[in-house]
Amino acid sequence: MSTAGLFFDAYDTQVGLIGVLAGPAGLRRIGWGLDPGAASTEPDVTVQLVLGQLREYFGGQRGDFDLPLDLPRLEPTTLAVLTALRGVRAGETVTYAELARRSGTGVPARAIGSIMAANPVPLVIPCHRVVAADGLGGFSGGEPGHELETKRWLLENEGALPPVLL
Repeated sequence: MSTAGLFFDAYDTQVGLIGVLAGPAGLRRIGWGLDPGAASTEPDVTVQLVLGQLREYFGGQRGDFDLPLDLPRLEPTTLAVLTALRGVRAGETVTYAELARRSGTGVPARAIGSIMAANPVPLVIPCHRVVAADGLGGFSGGEPGHELETKRWLLENEGALPPVLL
């Protein structure tokens, strides 16, 4: 992926350092361990908008994001599933099977996890809100080795899961 013409910055959160890659058309990528490539680290309006909404989210003042997106080219099925996922609001969860149904793609529930792993803007398109019918399910976001811990924290922060008892 070319990062020329894009801008990069990062935000240190309760669940690790999250990188932001954006340009004039909107947010391109967000995530843990994001490689800035040739992106500029000069201040950018779109990156600052994303960072501001991340601060609000992690500070408990925002549940959902309202950002312009400039997604990389995605397969039509992936785009349809991610579009359906945007309708799942903070405090809600959806099962893999329900998301498959909502997407109208005919994709089997077992394939939804792979599509979630291809999400270029986790948190903003909230793949952490997709859970298994019998539990938390998987998650590819977060610091290496802390993926499910990160998913649980995000869902607890949104009020979708009760806090874990110590």
